[in-house]
Amino acid sequence: MTCWYEGPLAAFDTETTGVDVETDRIVSAAVVVQDTPGTRPRVSRWLVNPGVPVPAEATAVHGLTEEHLQREGRWPSPVMGEIAKELGEHAARGRPLVVMNAPFDLTLLDRELRRHRASSLDGWFTSAPLRVLDPRVLDKHLDRYRKGRRTLTDLCAHYGVALDGAHDAAADAVAAMDVVRAVGRRFATRLDRLTPAELHALQTGWHAAQARGLQAWFARSGTEESVDPAWPLRPDLPAAA
Repeated sequence: MTCWYEGPLAAFDTETTGVDVETDRIVSAAVVVQDTPGTRPRVSRWLVNPGVPVPAEATAVHGLTEEHLQREGRWPSPVMGEIAKELGEHAARGRPLVVMNAPFDLTLLDRELRRHRASSLDGWFTSAPLRVLDPRVLDKHLDRYRKGRRTLTDLCAHYGVALDGAHDAAADAVAAMDVVRAVGRRFATRLDRLTPAELHALQTGWHAAQARGLQAWFARSGTEESVDPAWPLRPDLPAAA
């Protein structure tokens, strides 16, 4: 029987106006699908005119200027619906969804759906549940004592995965998928008997424990930053913009 990390996977990534999931907006997104390792992935891309200013700091990361997005991007409402519909279809086909730092991208998508379509991300998974594989959570749990950062770039370097065109949504999604496959192979004795559904449930607890550890570290260092333990989607806040 084929292990999940050698079988079909989908992956999702976004580029945004910033890092606040409640107020920032999606400016580009990609969903990639790969049936088996090494095969050419199928890519769906979206470019969005967010309808708000795009800070220079964000453009410096992903290269998408406000002028370019106004000229080439589509309005958010239909785009968010198309993305959510595609993710729902992959769930219905039983494809696990790879999302690096899932609470960021999935919460942003949820807030965009609420903002522009008066709906929520959960509403697109009524027929089949979302099964998320988050390379950051998996790596941090399975190799918890390794020192150093665990950004996508760092994980790619650690697992020998090529990352061509970092901060392009499609390139990042492909790289995150390759990292998840590499994590699966490296820790096969601990993972190959687990289904994606079981892993999804386990990651909820793993991420919460990781968040508590980071919160404790912030407290010791005198940092007031708050760490949300929710995974893979943060709960809705009444004051969400």
